[in-house]
Amino acid sequence: MEDTFPRLMLEHARHRPQAPALREKEYGIWQTLTWQQLAELVRALAAGLHAAGLRRGQHLVVIGENRPRLYASMLAAQAIGAIPVPLYQDAVAAEFVYPINNAEVAFAVVEDQEQLDKLIEIRPQCPQLARVWFDDPRGLRSYTEPGMASLDALVQEGQALNQRQPAFFDGEVAQSQAGDVAAMFFTSGTTGHPKGVVHTHASLLDRARAGQRFDKLTEREEVLAYLPPAWIGQNIFSYAQWLACGYVVNCPESSATVTIDLKEIGPTYYFAPPRIFEGLLTSVMIRMEDAGRLKRWLFHRCLTLAKRVGPALMDGRPVGALDRLKYRLGDLLIYGPLRNTLGLSRVRVAYTAGEAIGPDLFSFYRSIGINLKQLYGSTETAVFVCLQPDHEVKADTVGVPIDGVQIQVSDSGEILVRSPGLLKGYYKNEAATAEVLTPDGWYRTGDAGFLDAGGHLKIIDRAKDVGRMAGGPHDGAMFAPKYVENKLKFFPHIKEAVAFGDGRDKVCAFVNIDFEAVGNWAERRNLPYAGYTDLAAKPEVTELVRECVQQVNADLAADERLAGSQISRFLVLHKELDADDGELTRTRKVRRGFIADRYAVLVEALYGGRTEQFIETAVKYEDGRTGVVSATLKIIDAKTFAPIGKAA
Repeated sequence: MEDTFPRLMLEHARHRPQAPALREKEYGIWQTLTWQQLAELVRALAAGLHAAGLRRGQHLVVIGENRPRLYASMLAAQAIGAIPVPLYQDAVAAEFVYPINNAEVAFAVVEDQEQLDKLIEIRPQCPQLARVWFDDPRGLRSYTEPGMASLDALVQEGQALNQRQPAFFDGEVAQSQAGDVAAMFFTSGTTGHPKGVVHTHASLLDRARAGQRFDKLTEREEVLAYLPPAWIGQNIFSYAQWLACGYVVNCPESSATVTIDLKEIGPTYYFAPPRIFEGLLTSVMIRMEDAGRLKRWLFHRCLTLAKRVGPALMDGRPVGALDRLKYRLGDLLIYGPLRNTLGLSRVRVAYTAGEAIGPDLFSFYRSIGINLKQLYGSTETAVFVCLQPDHEVKADTVGVPIDGVQIQVSDSGEILVRSPGLLKGYYKNEAATAEVLTPDGWYRTGDAGFLDAGGHLKIIDRAKDVGRMAGGPHDGAMFAPKYVENKLKFFPHIKEAVAFGDGRDKVCAFVNIDFEAVGNWAERRNLPYAGYTDLAAKPEVTELVRECVQQVNADLAADERLAGSQISRFLVLHKELDADDGELTRTRKVRRGFIADRYAVLVEALYGGRTEQFIETAVKYEDGRTGVVSATLKIIDAKTFAPIGKAA
């Protein structure tokens, strides 16, 4: 069995030379790169990088969307023993400084002018960054920055070296070992600087193959690669498993065309974090609100049936003949067309990961016939720790430990993992490595949870985020903010939420409305608005959000452990939480501590009994400009409910 990524690529090229390896949509037309063409491209790029001075053990930064030639650049670096380091393409220039300097990066491959401009901007802070190659030359004709060149030029240099030394590439590939470092991924950095997670070929491939065996993946799968390659989740699905299985990875033309491209490709194996599934559901709900009365009635009647019957059918549990017949009719009229509209009609296996998904959102997709499952893992574990087996899917668990994984729960409730996919360590950070890796090889995940009677892992929240209420009627009750936030985010009108309550007598929350969904709702009611801040402040909008909050409270009242987490007061924020403002990570995880500090005056107002609070907030725009957004925010009281267990 091939034990490095370049050797796997060469194996596919030998046995399936004309089979498609990658597709890229360009000017509306899908272009195919076969395994043989990929191998030739990688051979040239590897020689070109070597000629430019990249050596074994050095780092190559790669920045851009999913692009075949960027994937080839990562393979080329690995072929000569160098280490690719993908970075988030939507990061602002300043965010590149730390990882580039931390990894002592002298070479970079970028997608286009946007990414090149960022590296030019930070070059004075990263003087060792000597060579940068770009894939897309549009807009770069007049650039004269020293050390900048196109990937085409790099390919030509490599072809010349390969002509002079025909055995060069194969000799380099032969030197690599499974235990060599294959890649480095920087964590999202919810607290402090991001950490470079070092993985070997062995750790990444072991987990990729474990996932392959679990879901019986073959070379016939179709995958759409549309999430950041710097995220370990996308990298495992569209790089490590791609090379392990030999299936086809499809790269959309742009982020704006993903929905169209999803329908055209019809992936069989699909992966997305909860926010993507939230966005897809929101788009459906917006369209249904614009539909005629009869269609809306039929849609909601069918969804009610699907919610009751769909998950049981998906899990192979018995369902009455009449309900089965009704579901088939619903599939013909609603569920099938809906799956097609979402681009998920051919999906055999779909996974969500990255953060917890709300149980209502999860159940919705399974109820309409999409085999959506949850997995558990992290950058440090090469993703695959627990997966949900078909017919054993539960909304409130993340599956069972798969091949090679051991799990134990510490006395404090923290989940510990032992697996062949664990990180080698954090780059140049022995102290942080010692914090997460025990001497006997266990990885401290930082997540709180437990194994249920069936051996399924249940995650409650991040261990550091799980707290206790203090004072008031719910003194000592557990507070799990992410659980509460996910229930709020199920509603199409709510995009983001941040809940507070640890050490306090009640739970309060910030809410971000979904601008598209609420804007559509307002327009149908002839409610004028001038931008996000104005719309968020409308009394009608705060009342809409109050209804959502109170529905969540009613659900929480039915859960004995979390009844104390009902939201007593909330406010609708005057701006969207943004990664550029430091409020979210690049994977859109809430930076809870940062938000609590930044909006301390609002937290104080929520708990101080005020009815409104003025706030002024500095913001950073996409073009680099800064500004200030100010508003007087209304603070709304929400109805809470007696715990159902007590009422009974």
